[in-house]
Amino acid sequence: MVRIDLKGIATVRSKGRVYHYAWRGGPRLRGEPGSPEFIVSYNTAIEERRTPDKNRFRFVVMDYRASGEYKKLADSTRDQWSKWLDRIAEEFGDLRIAQFDRPEKIRPVIHRWRNRWRDTPRTADYALQVLSRVLAHAVDLGRIAGNPSEGIKHLYNNDRSEIIWTDTDLTHIKKNCSAEIAHAIDLASHTGLRLGDLIRVAWSHVGDEAIVLSTGKSGHRREAVIPLYNALRDVLARIPKRATTILTSSRKRPWTADGFGSSFNKAKIDAGMSERDLHFNDLRGTAATKFYIAEFSMREIAETLAWEEDSVEKIIRRYVGRSAAIKARIKKLEAKE
Repeated sequence: MVRIDLKGIATVRSKGRVYHYAWRGGPRLRGEPGSPEFIVSYNTAIEERRTPDKNRFRFVVMDYRASGEYKKLADSTRDQWSKWLDRIAEEFGDLRIAQFDRPEKIRPVIHRWRNRWRDTPRTADYALQVLSRVLAHAVDLGRIAGNPSEGIKHLYNNDRSEIIWTDTDLTHIKKNCSAEIAHAIDLASHTGLRLGDLIRVAWSHVGDEAIVLSTGKSGHRREAVIPLYNALRDVLARIPKRATTILTSSRKRPWTADGFGSSFNKAKIDAGMSERDLHFNDLRGTAATKFYIAEFSMREIAETLAWEEDSVEKIIRRYVGRSAAIKARIKKLEAKE
């Protein structure tokens, strides 16, 4: 059989079988590699990609990728969404867009696709989130009347309002981890910054009165303004200045998100906390609770953590534990007495 080098072909191995696609997320190719049938299906796929059928759902996915809204997403978000957009194009790309205007027919199809990841609910919900955004784009284009994914319940219970790191938790894990991880834990629990912002916050962001940093989640449109209270100053004083960023790895280099995530998970295992449902970003709840008990107003908490003020009460309910809220009310009552 003649071997022909066709560019961009994606090869996937699943359950002992090998599948070939015209490109990652593209249509599956027919026949054996190098066969006439294979080459014809490849050329057909490439031609359709150049002049996509605007009546097929693959066109909506491609149009969303090219949209300004997609390009405004943070780099890390686009990296994750790109993988799911490939999967969505592979699964639904050949369907006619009009089929998504029949909720009673398409919703069971969406359910079945989402449920492939039922054993990992957060992944399943993430898949549905990206698909829902693409369907919303189809609505914006005027191609369908409504979003058929709306109303499909999420599998993962994302209410983590009672899940915060206690002082005992923090003391325990810091006894069993490296100094570099301990510094990150301290800084996170005193600032409330997300991991992506935490690992890029630099010494130059530290002013005389506050740490001021534009946040990646907002596309750098909002700033976190964290006052330098005494406990936070103490944390910063304990961290050696080894790079432009405040936090560094043991190699004295700025952390990457993946590198830090692996090291933090190892620290949890070493501390015997791997079975505890505590995530690094739950340290945001620890910080939010601290500010809430200190009687920050909703506006002050929003400005401190770079949250949107009109949704800050909802976020506070998510991040501030009930017991902490009760203690704050007791503190107010006793102050009045």
